[in-house]
Amino acid sequence: MDATPIFALGTVLMPGMVLPLHVFEPRYRALVEHCEANGSNFAVVLILRGSEVGGGDQRSSVGCRAEIVQLEETPDGRYGLVAMGTERIRVTTWLDDDPYPQAVIETWPDEPAADPEALASAYAARVGQLRRFLALAVELGGTGTPLVDVASDPVLGSYQLGMLAGLGPFDHQLLLAAEGPDDRLALLGTMLADATETLEAQLNS
Repeated sequence: MDATPIFALGTVLMPGMVLPLHVFEPRYRALVEHCEANGSNFAVVLILRGSEVGGGDQRSSVGCRAEIVQLEETPDGRYGLVAMGTERIRVTTWLDDDPYPQAVIETWPDEPAADPEALASAYAARVGQLRRFLALAVELGGTGTPLVDVASDPVLGSYQLGMLAGLGPFDHQLLLAAEGPDDRLALLGTMLADATETLEAQLNS
């Protein structure tokens, strides 16, 4: 039974996404040192209730495996790292948190798309929704741009669009836990429609 180190965070990591971390808590510094010494990676799960610091939190059982792509240690023993999400995982068994959170996990691939052409069409529609939402946000004084670069692959893009829309962590978690890209894009369509309606109401008030 292999144990995988786990970062329990207040944010969601998705496949293909980049996550910068500033690591200062002793248990997570020990986790990073383990990964560095063993050439291993870790997984990230969302904290559903509780705090990132100190333990005692309630965690999601769906997360993302992460590969360390950049690591620096500060003179006081802290770490700055950049991780890349590689694949979706499920926790099958939580293990002891000593010396850091760890669990037995399994890879959880997306369900394949039922119809690749329909998936591509749904993805194009979601990209259009995202750009409409971002344009409204700029009209309301936001600093972003609707001319965002998006993945050409609808599967990867089904993860990416939710991050670009600036949705909250619990919405991100719902997207991560969708069965596959068809369900994820359908859910994202509802989320973007609701968010766009809110911005339109603000503009018209």
